[in-house]
Amino acid sequence: MKTFEDVYGQPSDITAVAPGRVNLLGEHTDYQGGFVLPTAITRTTTVQLSRNGTQQHRVYAADLDEYSTFDVGQNAPEEFARYVAGALALSGVREGLNLHITSTIPMGAGLSSSAALEVATLRGLRDLGLLVSDDVQIALTAQRVEHEFVGVQCGIMDQMASSLADSRSLLYLDTRSLDRELRPLPAGSEVLVLDSGVPRRLAESGYNERRAQVEEASRLLGVKELRDVQNVADVETLPSPLRERARHVVSENQRVQQAVQPGIGAAEFGALMNASHASLRDDYAVSHPDVDSLVELLQAHTDVYGARMTGAGFGGAVVALVRSGTAVSVADEIIGTWSGQARRVVP
Repeated sequence: MKTFEDVYGQPSDITAVAPGRVNLLGEHTDYQGGFVLPTAITRTTTVQLSRNGTQQHRVYAADLDEYSTFDVGQNAPEEFARYVAGALALSGVREGLNLHITSTIPMGAGLSSSAALEVATLRGLRDLGLLVSDDVQIALTAQRVEHEFVGVQCGIMDQMASSLADSRSLLYLDTRSLDRELRPLPAGSEVLVLDSGVPRRLAESGYNERRAQVEEASRLLGVKELRDVQNVADVETLPSPLRERARHVVSENQRVQQAVQPGIGAAEFGALMNASHASLRDDYAVSHPDVDSLVELLQAHTDVYGARMTGAGFGGAVVALVRSGTAVSVADEIIGTWSGQARRVVP
């Protein structure tokens, strides 16, 4: 793998790092002003930067062995570099930079490799003295990158988790107000993340469709966002499939609220994760049969409190809350049993 010096012939000035994230509860609620409970993972993206004295940015992605060059203030022609181009343009950078990207976050697994790239780039610009932003502003700018340069109308959860969360706590986030609080994992538990190996081929189109459906459901119910619906029964007047989509969002917000109640145990939290998966599978229809079978294996394991799909869906990763000290052994057993190509991501 080529280093910064291999590519540019000199050492970098700045190295910045940002983590991926996994969401334990609160899936597909952030673009309806809802509540989420992500945590950062120990897999990270690293961006090295230096000035190059030109009016062009040069970006090299070492894991892809791909190179991109584009003018200051412009978008990049290559898709992988648009996350970087947007961060540079929205930060008002007026001089050319050399950038080198490496990552240990699996791409396409729903673990926010794109948010980590955006946040790491913005942190690098801040460290280089080209950006004055706090961590919340960095997350908001990273979300704008998705909207304006990548074309994905995402919520704010991924960028907030990458910018503000840590891997030892849950980030309880109100995605409307951005009020947030770090909460401990339930006592006696730890997080296991498996990449199912199922490609997320429909994730982008399915995401956009679901977002349009819940926006229409909000309109028909006369509320700004489904976060404002307090009673699940209120969505039953909607036509299908808007009814099912709205039912997921409203019930998922309630699950997050239950999960942050004082003294909740690992078994109760796990039961909420199991219910979340069922809702994502049946009401939101964003799971995949192979992912469902992997989740079922995890849910049946004696050391697993609960398990669910995580991320946009249609493949990708699953997350489980397991008994402390058992994550590696549970992963090895499940992977050995399952017929697919799963691999352990965390721990």
